[in-house]
Amino acid sequence: MPVRIYQPARTAMQSGTAKTKGWVLEFPPADAREVDPLMGWTSSGDTQSQVRLRFDTRKQAEDYARDHGLEFVVQEPHRRGTNIRPRGYGENFATDRREPWSH
Repeated sequence: MPVRIYQPARTAMQSGTAKTKGWVLEFPPADAREVDPLMGWTSSGDTQSQVRLRFDTRKQAEDYARDHGLEFVVQEPHRRGTNIRPRGYGENFATDRREPWSH
């Protein structure tokens, strides 16, 4: 299976764009995960699926994959609209709102 090159999305706990500028090269799992019957933990003997390489640019990630003879698939990132303007918390209580704000 080919490796996957993508630009990570921000987590639900982030309001900013930290850790979303770079690109990640991720190896696919080679083996299926197994469930431990005693503890219920999932495990796998495949250590390659734990490897995530980070690059500053997409070109660097693609060059790394080519240099090491890896097939790769690039997933394009989804972009937010450009018309979103940053707002402060105080604007929730502004008198010129279109709709009243309440809980």
